[in-house]
Amino acid sequence: MTAARTKGLGFWALLALVVGNMIGSGIYLLPASLAPLGWNQMIGWLISITGAMALGYVFARLGAKIPLSGGPYAYANAAFGPLPGFMTAWSYWVMSWVGNGAIAVAVVSALDHIFPRIGQTAGLPAVLAVACVWLVTWVNIRGVRAAGRLQEVTVVLKLLPLVLLIGLALWLWLSGAPRAPDPGIAITGNSVANAVALTFWGFLGLEAGTVPADKVEDAARNVPRATLIGVLLTGAIYLLISGAFALYVPVSAATGSPAPIADFLGLHFGPALANMVALCAAISAFGTLNGWVLVQAEMPWAMARGGVFPAWFGVEGPHGTPVRSHLVSSSLLTLVTLLNYQKGTAELFAFIASVSLAAGLLTYLMSALAALRLQPGDRLLALAAVIACGFTVWAEYGLGLEAIAWGTLLIGAGLPVYWAVRSARSSG
Repeated sequence: MTAARTKGLGFWALLALVVGNMIGSGIYLLPASLAPLGWNQMIGWLISITGAMALGYVFARLGAKIPLSGGPYAYANAAFGPLPGFMTAWSYWVMSWVGNGAIAVAVVSALDHIFPRIGQTAGLPAVLAVACVWLVTWVNIRGVRAAGRLQEVTVVLKLLPLVLLIGLALWLWLSGAPRAPDPGIAITGNSVANAVALTFWGFLGLEAGTVPADKVEDAARNVPRATLIGVLLTGAIYLLISGAFALYVPVSAATGSPAPIADFLGLHFGPALANMVALCAAISAFGTLNGWVLVQAEMPWAMARGGVFPAWFGVEGPHGTPVRSHLVSSSLLTLVTLLNYQKGTAELFAFIASVSLAAGLLTYLMSALAALRLQPGDRLLALAAVIACGFTVWAEYGLGLEAIAWGTLLIGAGLPVYWAVRSARSSG
């Protein structure tokens, strides 16, 4: 018997989940990664925002029509059957817990700026990263409302330095402050494609509101609202921050900075502010980890309920949460963290971002195709789905062959699991 559920996620908690999963530690590193692309980055942001809005509308409509747990998996399964549904969910799940390893390390890396002894003590960064993972896992096991409250708090705190930076840039613009020299970087198709590949990383998680849809209060109304408002709010923040760097920070300074936002604010408000920004970066990453831990456990739970994953994962705990799925996912996440914590944050994020997108874009492509099949009479949805399909294919191209190869390999690793489960169910 399924355990009785407590009251689910309301609109504000759901909006915090959507925004919190998109705005994470990545925004504190992206200005340095995008700086060498010059003004190509602004075109990349505009294209990514357009693609994200199209995808957001697809998920908003599907989330209202099909309020089932699993989000992208539920849509692909309903439209194309078990195997496409499984492959969509598998790629999303693998990239969730692999990416969470990088986020856990980012929490500790940000704290290392404030407490240098962390990095100077052998093994301590790994221990603290794993501790973050299991603390967040415990919160999520206690129920989605507990996870939602934590998300609301961390979203507010993580936005503070970003709002401060935007306000500073606005003051510089109104006061006529001198601008950074034009980098003289040509705008080309390849550079824009590279910018799109990087900028869309900042929108991963736009579908987060649809994944626990069966645990959302008034899902038909709240899932679409939280998804579309969350994408618009996030896109506006990203565009304003990137514009601030393009106007007031020389390319050479931004490119060489391990903490570009802290440096930007510290230059104008003093070096003491850098530690405060580092603390906000740690909180930001911690909040993102909380949101993605919720999502990573929902996916195998939904697959188990759909008959394409071992039924063992479909058992719920006393709080109505997928405890077993949480424990397995976080154990795998712990393994990734312990194996990779010695890598630098920037290096790890660059690798995870490209590989995550290479596999994760399959999720977005399949969801857009599912919308075309499940809602053929909705013309506006069809237009959004076509735009989303074209955007995901182009973004995949911008990632390069190495990332695509890794993504294909990881997605293909799920096929033996699918056939094993199907075979066991047939023989049973």
